[in-house]
Amino acid sequence: MTSARGPVGGIVLTGGGAVRLDGADKAGVEVGGRTLLEHALDVLTAADEVVVVGPEVDTSRPVTFRREDPPGGGPAAAVLAGLAGFVRRPRLVVVLAVDMPLVTTGTVERLLRAATGDGATLVDPSGRQQYLCAAYTVDALERQRAAIGGGAGGGTGEHGLPMRRLVAGLDLVEVVATGSEAQDVDTWADLRRVRETGGC
Repeated sequence: MTSARGPVGGIVLTGGGAVRLDGADKAGVEVGGRTLLEHALDVLTAADEVVVVGPEVDTSRPVTFRREDPPGGGPAAAVLAGLAGFVRRPRLVVVLAVDMPLVTTGTVERLLRAATGDGATLVDPSGRQQYLCAAYTVDALERQRAAIGGGAGGGTGEHGLPMRRLVAGLDLVEVVATGSEAQDVDTWADLRRVRETGGC
């Protein structure tokens, strides 16, 4: 919510191909009685506005839907397309992949508190930065967009751009994951493991 840190936005990415889930609609997969999309929306209580980048579906809270142009451009193009969907430009934006159902409101708050400089990313137990569970300043992302020559909403310079290249050179604080909060759902085995935790 708007505070001394300025307005906060949320971008939820739902448009991935889910190849290892046989093309299943990840956003509609249920864990703990909620779809993965509804879980993501639930944990973004700090966001004044939420933009969902992916196909339009019914949601429990008002959101704006956007698509990268052309669709299927990858997460970096989706994040930049999401930036164009805000009615009010936020200062900070929380980016969350829809397939991380063990992320909590506490996770999001830790990222926002740590987002000095250009932002903060969650770091999984292997030491890998989770660029799709992160808080970024909008200024930093727009600076990167300008550097790669992309246009608002996902231009040709953004299509297929790896997320690590979009954030290369940014001053990002690393927030170490606690418990299993960095677990994502890429495979059916991942889904079974997450469901067994009962953590959603």
